[in-house]
Amino acid sequence: MNKYRPNVAALMVNERGQLLVCERFKVPGAWQFPQGGVDKGEENDAALLREVQEEIGYSPEHYEVVKKQDGYRYDYPEGFKKGKKGKYIGQEQTYYLCQVKEGAPEVNVMQEPREFSQYRWIWPEEFSLDWLPAFKLEVYRSVMRDFFEVTI
Repeated sequence: MNKYRPNVAALMVNERGQLLVCERFKVPGAWQFPQGGVDKGEENDAALLREVQEEIGYSPEHYEVVKKQDGYRYDYPEGFKKGKKGKYIGQEQTYYLCQVKEGAPEVNVMQEPREFSQYRWIWPEEFSLDWLPAFKLEVYRSVMRDFFEVTI
């Protein structure tokens, strides 16, 4: 049976309306949102809190979830299988739009294990598909349209 790995992603937006993007530590030039897999027995909302804390150092008091939407799915490229014994053929994602609260600390990508080398705040229309592998393009197009009404 073909299985998709459950995954959550955080669209962190600051008070100016800018979107957080982070450069992958091991893949220079690859920018993405804080995100990660949902552990067995874990609820998506709990996974979001854990992933945001692990990847950018924000605790739940630093942001508020204002919208969530699921059903985003992509397949891994041929020969790329993730998870125990490569049991996943892709990821099925739930995206969360998160408003960063006034007074929140700076993003801290120096978490261990290290996921990101740096971060920046961009306007949603500045997001570039050039930052992504081809197999993720359609999901990111859909997310940017659905959450920000931006066509990329």
